[in-house]
Amino acid sequence: MAKQKAGVYDKVLECAKEEFLSKGFLDASLRTIAQAADTSTGSIYTRFGDKEGLFRAIAEPVVDQFKSMFRRVQEDFHQLSEEEQRADMGQYTARHQEEMLDYIYDHFDVFRLLLDGAHGTRFSCFLDELVDIEVEYTYKYMEVIGCESVKSGLVTEEFIHIIVTAYFNGMFEVVRHNMDRAAAHRYVKMLNRYHMAGFSTVFDPQS
Repeated sequence: MAKQKAGVYDKVLECAKEEFLSKGFLDASLRTIAQAADTSTGSIYTRFGDKEGLFRAIAEPVVDQFKSMFRRVQEDFHQLSEEEQRADMGQYTARHQEEMLDYIYDHFDVFRLLLDGAHGTRFSCFLDELVDIEVEYTYKYMEVIGCESVKSGLVTEEFIHIIVTAYFNGMFEVVRHNMDRAAAHRYVKMLNRYHMAGFSTVFDPQS
């Protein structure tokens, strides 16, 4: 087997990220990426398999770590007592939202790709996967606090899905608007207060 030239792998990833950001996955050209990386399309196929494999090499490590972080935050909260969950829900969410936001800004270009350049890949459903996790743990929280609003039919499952989707779309607008990190933290803090007030109508719909 021929020895692979040092540095080509990282250079291909760098050039691929720029091409995907500029054109999106579907319109991105492996030929253009290869030329920019001073290599051949054959070397890209050897290293990554195909264009989606190249996109996956950029996106998958970030997505897997972010989802793992998000599930850990949710599960750690679920392990708290009912009293602790009732008392700390809003503050807990705000604290860990900042942690997740910093992770997003540490990998800003990848999240730009996930939001606006992933159509045609399995990563195009990234936000939907986050929504599903949040909905799952929202139901767990409602069970812990004895919330009957869904069981009674006063609040529907579809409505919970809608408000959680709005919550995540709002959070990721900081990426779509290319906000700097400090502005994003201010925006998301305000957004969190707004949504926590709204969620109270689900958890205590009679108030």
